[in-house]
Amino acid sequence: MTKFHGREYRDAMGQFCTGVVIVTGVSGAVMAGFAAQSFVSLSLDPPLVAVCPGKASTSWPKVRDSGHFCVNVLGDDQRRISDVFAQRGKVADIGWRPAVSGSPILDGVLAYVDCALAAEHDAGDHTIAVGRVLDIDILDGARAPLLFFRGGYGHFAATAAVAGGG
Repeated sequence: MTKFHGREYRDAMGQFCTGVVIVTGVSGAVMAGFAAQSFVSLSLDPPLVAVCPGKASTSWPKVRDSGHFCVNVLGDDQRRISDVFAQRGKVADIGWRPAVSGSPILDGVLAYVDCALAAEHDAGDHTIAVGRVLDIDILDGARAPLLFFRGGYGHFAATAAVAGGG
């Protein structure tokens, strides 16, 4: 039996800082997309990622129908873009170019991960969408990422470089 309420759950989960991405696809000739925090590298071999759109999303069905999606990693100066894509059915007025899959790579993002939809799994009020990575690139390794923490946006300031990455 659950001993906590929805707000308590959200507050506790808010203690974990996440990056902010925009998941894009093409529906007809029109860009569709949504802001997401639930994005993760899933496997190196084969290269897989996962993103978790809400079941109430009006954008995910449009993206899903194309069979492909692109995960765009936002920089800390792109909060406005996140705010627009976070609204149901809205897309920001931003330039883009097609990735290998045809999904939009947004102008000014730090990096992108272009994917073919490999699987979907039911997960409560969300769906776990697994993408097989087709292409990736770091477009701007100098800017800091946009982060989400305790219900608000923030940014990362490195304190020291870590040799060897780990």
